Amino acid sequence: MDAVGPYVVGVKPQSAFFEVLGADGVRALEEVSDYARSTGLLVIVDAKRGDIGSTARAYAQAFLEPRDGLPPLADAVTANPFLGHDGCEPFVAACRRHGTGVFFLVRTSNPGAADVQDATLLDGRPLWQHIAGYVHDWGQPLVGERGLSSVGAVVGATHPRGVSEARKLMPQTLLLLPGVGAQGATPADVARAFTSGPASALVTASRSVIYAFRGTEEDWRTAAAAEAERLATQVWAASGW
Repeated sequence: MDAVGPYVVGVKPQSAFFEVLGADGVRALEEVSDYARSTGLLVIVDAKRGDIGSTARAYAQAFLEPRDGLPPLADAVTANPFLGHDGCEPFVAACRRHGTGVFFLVRTSNPGAADVQDATLLDGRPLWQHIAGYVHDWGQPLVGERGLSSVGAVVGATHPRGVSEARKLMPQTLLLLPGVGAQGATPADVARAFTSGPASALVTASRSVIYAFRGTEEDWRTAAAAEAERLATQVWAASGW
């Protein structure tokens, strides 16, 4: 975080890699979150939670509500909308109460995304566009003074046409764009996500930054910083802002 901090607005720790270590891992995630905040970085916990009723409320509480006098674990969390409105409303409600955010999976970056998310509905639309409509609607009551909602959407940068279509369907939705770097997407692939403004999209890169030292003689911190700076420069240039 110290190495890339000057070039990024936040970090996106993957919850599973902490949870697999048990209680120590959960404590480590808390420490990562608290340290990131102390340096001025936003924290998006990539947890992809999804359930209904009291379980959904517990997930929302775990990530998005204050912890015994401490700030929430995350500024925002990723969540799965597949269970419908009763699985998503607890996250939206937590955002409303505490000023936090949620990013619902809409069109993901993995190769198998098309198996389900591109399934064609009776009206001819792919399923992911149907979900995008719900995310847009859920987010409208939480649109802030800058014209963007704290209810966001995960849209894979590996599907450039989808990025463009998602922006049209969700003009006031903050887009979280994974896939740049190791998954093969480029900064040019996310340019259309920024048509709603310079703060309307967050581009994420993980392995391409973390492992930038491989094949070089550079210190890993130096290599990570250089790769983060390179990607940030290219994304801003592509965005037009």
